[in-house]
Amino acid sequence: MSLALTDITLTYPDGENRLTALDRVSLEVPQGSLTAVVGPSGSGKSSLLAVAATLITPDAGTVTIDGTSTTGLTRGELTALRRHLIGIVFQQPNLLPSLTAAEQLQVMAQIDGRTPRTARNRALELLDAVGLVGLADRHPHQLSGGQRQRVNIARALMNDPTVLLVDEPTSALDRERGAAVIDLITRLTRRQATATVLVTHDPTHLTAVDRIAEVRDGRLRLPTPARGHSGP
Repeated sequence: MSLALTDITLTYPDGENRLTALDRVSLEVPQGSLTAVVGPSGSGKSSLLAVAATLITPDAGTVTIDGTSTTGLTRGELTALRRHLIGIVFQQPNLLPSLTAAEQLQVMAQIDGRTPRTARNRALELLDAVGLVGLADRHPHQLSGGQRQRVNIARALMNDPTVLLVDEPTSALDRERGAAVIDLITRLTRRQATATVLVTHDPTHLTAVDRIAEVRDGRLRLPTPARGHSGP
């Protein structure tokens, strides 16, 4: 099991009280599978993703990534774990305007100590996987919204993560481009053998995912097979 959340409870200050964002949530995502987490705005989806990404420490419960429990890890240890084991695709690509598509990826690998040549080769390999190798030397303003999101996805895979966490990747895309991005994430999950969690409020394109879990009022309904898919 590459990602396991066990009995996660997360609260936030709310005046004199505390607001429960996640209420004893448990979720397991095997390697090479994609679980979509759906639910209305404010239901706890983003909080679940932030806990899984080790960006927020829950009040209670455990997060286990590739067999490593994050409980008790220092800030530096969590940073190293994210760098080596977790890829995060944020809702907005946030690409650096001065860097080309390939350079957006290369800088991730160079931070991790890879040589420029090795980083360049890996970047081109991933850009090819997302259908953009011919645009490797273009800057963000020369790319469409869907192309920028593909660079965003490729960047998250640059350091060969075990876990891929994707936050609302189609929110700024039209229906056709959104469907293409979801299809790409599904295919890359199989190819890269990641444990992928996809958070979305739009279940339209989710027939190919392995499981769909619903969050409401901080509680998670047990994952069920996606429509038209029997699961792993």
